[in-house]
This record gives sequence, C-alpha cells and structure tokens, in this order.
Amino acid sequence: MESYVGVDPQFKVYHELMRNKVSDILLVSSPYDAFIMEEDGSLAARIIHEFHGFNLSRPPRLRWASSAKDALHLLNIRRYDLVITMPQVNDMDGFELAREIKKLHGDVPVVLLAHSMEATRMGPELVSCGDDIDHFFTWSVNSALFLSIIKNVEDHLNVEADTANAKVRVLILVEDSPQYASYFLPLIYKEVVEQTQNVLDEGLNEEHRLLKMRARPKILLATSYEQAWELYEKFKEFVFCVISDGRFLRKCKVDPLAGQRLLSKIRADNHDLPLLMLSAEEDNQQVVEKIPAVFVDKATEDLEGRLHDFFLSQLGFGDFVFRFPDGKLAGWASSFRSFEKSLRRLPEASLLYHAKRNHFANWIMARSEVELALKVRDMPLESFASPGQLRGYLVDCIHQLRRQQQQGVVVQYSGGKFDPEIIDFVKLGSGSIGGKARGLAFIANILPRCPDLPEGLEVRFPKTMVIAAEGFDSFVEENGLYHLYDEDDDQVIAKGFVSCPLPAWLDEELRTIIKQINGPLSIRSSSLLEDGHFRPYAGLYNTYMLTNNQDDEAICFHQVEEAVKLVWASTWFAGPKAFGRSVKSSRERDSMAVIIQQVVGRQYGEFFYPAISGVAQSYNYYPVSYMKAEEGVVHLALGLGKTVVEGETSLRFSPKYPKIMPQFSTVDDILANCQRAFYAVDMRVSRCELDADDRSCLTKRQVDDAEDEEAIALLASTYLPAENRIRDGNHPGMKVVTFASVLKHGLIPLPETIVALLKMSSDGMGCPAEIEFAVDVDSDQSKSVLYFLQMRPMVAGRDHLAVVITAEERGAAICHSKDSLGFGVIEDIADILYVKPETFDPAKTQAMASEISQFNKK
Repeated sequence: MESYVGVDPQFKVYHELMRNKVSDILLVSSPYDAFIMEEDGSLAARIIHEFHGFNLSRPPRLRWASSAKDALHLLNIRRYDLVITMPQVNDMDGFELAREIKKLHGDVPVVLLAHSMEATRMGPELVSCGDDIDHFFTWSVNSALFLSIIKNVEDHLNVEADTANAKVRVLILVEDSPQYASYFLPLIYKEVVEQTQNVLDEGLNEEHRLLKMRARPKILLATSYEQAWELYEKFKEFVFCVISDGRFLRKCKVDPLAGQRLLSKIRADNHDLPLLMLSAEEDNQQVVEKIPAVFVDKATEDLEGRLHDFFLSQLGFGDFVFRFPDGKLAGWASSFRSFEKSLRRLPEASLLYHAKRNHFANWIMARSEVELALKVRDMPLESFASPGQLRGYLVDCIHQLRRQQQQGVVVQYSGGKFDPEIIDFVKLGSGSIGGKARGLAFIANILPRCPDLPEGLEVRFPKTMVIAAEGFDSFVEENGLYHLYDEDDDQVIAKGFVSCPLPAWLDEELRTIIKQINGPLSIRSSSLLEDGHFRPYAGLYNTYMLTNNQDDEAICFHQVEEAVKLVWASTWFAGPKAFGRSVKSSRERDSMAVIIQQVVGRQYGEFFYPAISGVAQSYNYYPVSYMKAEEGVVHLALGLGKTVVEGETSLRFSPKYPKIMPQFSTVDDILANCQRAFYAVDMRVSRCELDADDRSCLTKRQVDDAEDEEAIALLASTYLPAENRIRDGNHPGMKVVTFASVLKHGLIPLPETIVALLKMSSDGMGCPAEIEFAVDVDSDQSKSVLYFLQMRPMVAGRDHLAVVITAEERGAAICHSKDSLGFGVIEDIADILYVKPETFDPAKTQAMASEISQFNKK
C-alpha cells in the first residue's frame, strides 16, 4: 500500500538529488605546505564555515597525510571520496602519486594543488592529455577554493543522474589555466549559490528552500576543446550557459582560436544560449560579438562586477526587465507574483520580443522551476492564434505554478510577502498551531498524493490563517490574566479577555492580513489538546462567524480581534475545564491557537452559505443492509455545518452506497426525515454583538423561504401532494432537501470523493478518522469545489462489536434515545441527576441549568 506520510510530492525529486557526496577527503602535503595552509587558521574550520555560509549540507571530514607512503597506506585501509595532493611530497611527486592512487581506486578523483605553476616544475602552462590528474588548481590562501573543488567534484559525480531525474541545469566553464580556473571557479560558485538563494520564491518555507538549493546549476569544468564539446553534446538539453576562455587545448595543443571555434559551433546548434568569452586578448572582442556572444576582458579591473552583471542580465537571476524591441523599458518584475501581474498588462510588442528570444524561459529556469522553463521554451509561438492567447497561456502557467508551490506548505507570515491569491495556509507567531490546525496542515500535506480522487470535483482548502499558541501565551502574560483561570462564570472570563489589548506584534500582523481577505470569516479554536487521539476536545470551544463586509476596515478588524479573544477565553470556560478534569488531563492549563478561515460558499441574496456541509466518518457503527462498518458513514446538510455538528436533522448515508437510504424508503419517510431548516451567515448584520454565545452573526432559515435560491434548486426535489410523490429536480411545489441530483444523478462525484478522502485520512492517522467538509455546488460541474475543513481521529470503543438492545433491556432503561453515535462502557458512574417531568417548568430552564452545573462541579 502506498504511504502518504513523507515528503511533499512537489519536493520529492529534490530529496533524490546530490546522492554522491564528498564526505571524506585525503590531503597529501609536506608538513611545511600544511603549515602554510593553516597559517590563517584551521583549514577544516574554514571549510566548515564556507559550507554553513552557503547553507549547504554537512561539511566533509579532512584527513592529512605527510607522505605518499602514508597516503597509500590510508587508501589501502579505507576509501576516500577525494584526494588533494601537492606537487611535491617527501617521497614521491604528485603526478606519480596520482598514478598509484588510480591503480588502487580508479574512480577516486585526484586534484593537484600547487602554490604556483613553477612549483610543478612544468613551466607556465600545463599541457597534458593524461587521466591521472583530474584537475589542477593553484592555492592562494583562499578557503573558498576548497569549497569549490569539493562542489565541483560532486557536480561531476551527480550531473548525469540529476539531469535525468530533475532536469537540473548545467553551466560549462572552459579554462585550462590553473591560475584562472582557481580564480573563476570560486567566483562562479559564489554567484550561482547566492543568486539561486536570492531568487527562490518567497512563499517557500526554509526546509523547501534548502531542498530546492540542491537543484542549483551544476558547474562542469573542462580544460580542452574536446572535453567541452563532449560535455555540451551530452548535456545540451540542460546547458543554460557556456563560459569559455579564448585559447586552450585542442587536439593536445594550445589553440589560440579554440574559444571562437567552440562558441561558434555551439551558437550554430543553439541560437539563444547565453555565451560568454573571458579572454585576455582584446582582439577576440569583435569576433566574439559577431558569434554573437558576450566578451569580458580578463584584465579588466572590475572582472567580478562584470561577471555579476552577466548573471543578472543574461542568465535571468535578477529582476525580469521587460523591454520593447528598441530597448526602451516596459516594466520589471522581481518575483513570480509581480511577473504574473506584469504579464497581464504587458504591451504586445514587448511580450512577443521576449517570447521569441526565450527570455521568459531563462528567467523561470534561474528560479529552479525547470519543468515549467522547458515547457515555456519549447512552446511553438505559431500555435497561438494571437498575442492575447499567448499571454493567457503564460499567465495560466505562472499562476498554476504559484498555487502548486503552496500545496501542503504552512507559510510563516512575513509582512508584505503574504499573497492571499495563492497562499492557502499561513501561520502567525511561533509555537504550536494546535490540534485542529495540525490536522488541516497534515491533510494539506498528503492531499496531493491521494491517488484515488475522482475527476470532476476539485478538492481545496479555504484560505486559512493560524495564530499560533505564542499569541495566546503572550496575550495572557502581558495582560496578567492568569487569575481568570479559577473563575466559574464564563461571561466574566469573556469580558476579562475582550477588555485587554492584543500583543503589538500580533495586532500589526493581523491588521495587515484582514485587509487582504474578503467575505465572511470563521474564527475557530485550535486547542493544543483538541482533536488528539483518544481524548479529543472537539466541540468544547466556541466558533464565531463574521460577515466581514463593512466598508470601514477598523470595524472589520475590531470584530475579528474580539472573536479571537473570545475563542481564547473559551479555553478557560467551565466546559473545557470540566472535561479536562474528567479525562484526568496532565495539563493544568490548556493553551490555544486560533484558526481564521474564509467561510465556504457564496452569497444568495442577503445570506451566505455553502450548498452542502457534511461530516464523514471512516467507521460506521450502525451499518444496514449489506453495508460494512469500515465503509464509513456521511451526514449531509444544506447550509453551514452547524446543522450536522449539533445533531439536527441531516441526511445519513454510506458513501459506498449513496442510493441506499432506509430513512427515505417512502414518501412519508422522506417528508418526516428531510431537513427543514438550515444555518447561514446573515449578511445584513453589519456589526455582530459577540459574547460567550457564538451564534451572533448566524441565522436559522426555513428551506421554504429559500426555495428560489440556486442551492435549493440544485439539491432539492419537489413534493407533489396531488400525486403524493416526490419528483427529483426543480419543479413548482414544495421543496424537499434530498440531494438527489448529487447522490442519485451524479451532478458531482461527491460520494466517490468522500470515499477517497476517508481512506486517505484514516491511513494517514493510523486509526478511524472523521472529516468535516463543505461543497460549493455549481450547475457547471467544473466550477464545483469541495473544501476540506477539519480532520480528527475517531474515538473508538474497546472493540468494534455489534450491540443488540433487547425489548426487556429497553423496558428497564432509565432513559433511551433513538439517535446516538458510537458506544462505550462507563463503569464508574456514581450519581445520576434527574429532573422530574411533572414539575418541569420551561420558564426556569436557565435556573435549572445553573443548579445542575453546581452539582456537576462537585
């Protein structure tokens, strides 16, 4: 069975990258060379510092050998991933040592490191076609060179697998001079790493940013024409830049025209690949510009700056600068969000100018979105009927990418970077997000890997913001509210919380977010103890619905602020505290996170509600006919889910057999058991008076009063009294909520979707699970969306046994109910409170409730 728990699917490929690591390095040098290298401090410590500075993976271990004999001995008893040798050691030169190492371990890279070319006793140029020395560098007391050597070895080891598995890009550097290679390689690595970090999308969390860094471009070093062309031919689908010297080895001889020949041949094969020649010969400039390629003089004083500019302007690492064909500025974009906005209004001339030159693809590629970059690069422009169609295609691609990046990601709020268009789950503050939010985050993480979701009904999450437990703890601490924990009156606790200000940091962040969220809001609890295995605190805390439709932002924020405080206050209400004592919770005081969600649904006239709300459970305690308990059960209702959660009339069915409903066996059964009323947000209420009662902005409506609204028309059937029958569909007559269009006629694949979600949830939790959902139903099936609202474990009894209650037991019972859910055994009941029916006075129910409460507390 496939496991859903693990890595986010969109990031799974990044875990597979860089499999081959340089973990153990053998450095072979004389004691004097080692002393010189250590002169500015521990070489190993500096390598570690460089790794941490770039947020790279675990630094390698460094072992030193002072002679060739010691080195070969160490290589005989264990394997090293890389050998770095100086040209001269006491008993053997570096070239001879390399030959001996290759005899022992032919695949171990050997790098020659010299203080100068003269130290090799080979003159100013190293001309060699041998295979014993893999690379040759000169040491200039720069620990960044060691990092570059290590990463370059890893790049050569991993490039084949990583390009095949993740289409990782490749940069080819052609340089046969050890001095220039030693200068350029660290410079290019620094530029690539820093620029890749800078352009990773701001919506990613830190874990995902580090994972995507594994997809940074590979840098492959070639020292001859043949090596360079072989690398280009092998990886040309992934090459995004070639940087070349002007003269280098060709056919084992130095060819002053090798760079021109190579770049010209590459340009003939790829007309828009960024090419750069780094040459000390100024005569090359005119020739290079005709290729065309970019020319930079090695002797220029601002060589590092020129290289930096090349990365920003040619390789797409900087802002995207939109230009007209004549070079005039048309705009710019620094992120995918601003890129998408710019594309929507970009003049056609600029749009076509960049599309024809693959500038869009290069810019996307620099942000490690390789698949989309290749898709955009390979799109045939002639297939679009108009520039407008091309624009729509690009906008859709970017928007889809931005949404995909956020699937399953809980984004830590970061000021102006919050984008309500694509970020579905944002966290404010630190600490726990509580049980309810944790369940949502878990489902958001595993949902993209659910293999059984049917087509025809999109599954999403409503926009969700979570105020982490730090908010509650800071609020209570700053306002000195701990004394209210021992208060018995819920109203006193509520007033105490509402009268105090929010922590300054939360006030600022919450104001910024609420300004960007439109439509009704649900303010819900997410206690640290809520929705836990075996002791779920579900249903004990308050939820507030707000219209959030005032023109005055201050009023909207005040309503949200007040609701948040009241949800916090409900943490210490009598019910949760009593339940905590009853289950012997080890926690003296619970802490609370708060979920702020957009209410699912749409506005019908003056009311806002979802067409369908429901609760589904993966275990059915009361299966009928040939249903099985493990096939689950669903309760559906029109309107907000309060109907189902509070046990009012709803439709019960098995998602595996949605057409089997014993309660709807006859016309009389349907009329007796159908839903007559539903809950909605009353959008006429401009300012809710919130208190410990959480129904302030809700209204309970009769189905008959809403018969002209689209939701009723889509989901209800019609009762024809003259024929005493119920006809499916919207016809003149009394409306009966049967959900026939969904359960019988397949308007949307709701039962099949619930089956898949229940399996995913119970598999993920490792026990039977319960989910809450709401569905925005549209007559156009493609526009219908199921929103996942909550997941929690079901508290199962000791055994899943069939329970048969006999007539004799029923007759001897103190009380009984026709509606119940689940079963269990309670063996420590000592007292039963009994209110005599003959003296019961409905006018005194509040007094009775208070009196019963006092007994319960004892």
